Amino acid sequence: MKHYSIIAAAPPTGEARENPMGSMWVMLILMFVIMYFLIIRPQSKQKKEQAQRVASIEKGDKIVTIGGLHGAVHHISKTTVTVKLSEGVFVPFEKDAIRSVAKVGKGGKKEQEEEPGEEEIADDKE
Repeated sequence: MKHYSIIAAAPPTGEARENPMGSMWVMLILMFVIMYFLIIRPQSKQKKEQAQRVASIEKGDKIVTIGGLHGAVHHISKTTVTVKLSEGVFVPFEKDAIRSVAKVGKGGKKEQEEEPGEEEIADDKE
């Protein structure tokens, strides 16, 4: 019988009760703020950097496409880039299909994105 009297008892009238929906809204807003700083903001920064790299492409720069093709820029138009893959092989690509750009200056390479060649690997083993 003791348990029924506890369940049937009226709530205390002197205390202010907190709305449970209020804490839910705070948690929801906090979750969206965390998602913004962890997901949305870094992606937008990455897109801006990629757009800047593609906009700065010049003739002769070495590029890698999203398909993995390596080549040198031969011709640039408004939306496409013609890439020289080897002697006599020219392939047009959309500018959006360029993944990375390695600038080549007049005096030589400014930025290198190369893997060690076979000679360098052989030198390291000796």
